[in-house]
Amino acid sequence: MHIESDKNPKVKNLIKLLEKSRERKIQKKFAVEGRQENFFAIQNGFHPVEFYIQPEIFQNSTELPESAVKYEVSQTVYNKIAYRKITEGIIGVYEYKLYDLSEINLSDNPFVLIIESVEKPGNLGAICRSADAFGVDAVVLCEEKADIYNPNVIRSSVGSFFNIPVISSNNEKIYEFLKKNKISTYATYMNETSINIQDADLSKPTAIVFGTEHSGISDFWKNKIKQNIIIPMRGKIDSLNVSNAVAIVCYEVGRQKIILKRY
Repeated sequence: MHIESDKNPKVKNLIKLLEKSRERKIQKKFAVEGRQENFFAIQNGFHPVEFYIQPEIFQNSTELPESAVKYEVSQTVYNKIAYRKITEGIIGVYEYKLYDLSEINLSDNPFVLIIESVEKPGNLGAICRSADAFGVDAVVLCEEKADIYNPNVIRSSVGSFFNIPVISSNNEKIYEFLKKNKISTYATYMNETSINIQDADLSKPTAIVFGTEHSGISDFWKNKIKQNIIIPMRGKIDSLNVSNAVAIVCYEVGRQKIILKRY
């Protein structure tokens, strides 16, 4: 089917899914722009409902699942619906895939990120990208404020969002999950017991809790966790964007596990 007008009901609904969290939650669907992003989604078992393709840009339609409806759209329509106007040429619509803590397939020496109250979709996407790059078992969100299916999450993760489980749960369930699986948990805030990340033994099963930049982690985690780690900094600024902090800590965890051959 070819769509020439941005007034087409299918296009209007796609725009709703791209722009409105409420619509995504009602329909239990979300939109994915980009070649790599869509192929990662398909490879990781996300179920596509339909694809919107600009055939002059995207010419790999035969590689897409036959079960999904494919709409070819004009360049005018594509410019209306796409963030990246002249590249990629594909937007897919997928059904929600919600993970549970019990579905996490932990490695022999797991590494789990706990992200509390993350607000900015771009930060969450960047966190997913680092998590994928450094072999994190799962990204677990508690007190979630950002819509995990916001297009900015997927875009800033360059599709890494689909390569690892991203799970939303509450603090108590996450804490019990970590205890049950004997995963040592570290907080990331400064107090008199804080130690540099290089001095902590992160080579064993590890979870690290990150909070927001303006308020840090909640009292729940401060009361539960015995050890805090900090990133040593030599400049005048005393904090980092949470996604940058995650990337640095992920690297250090990976370095220690590799050095001690525990990966």
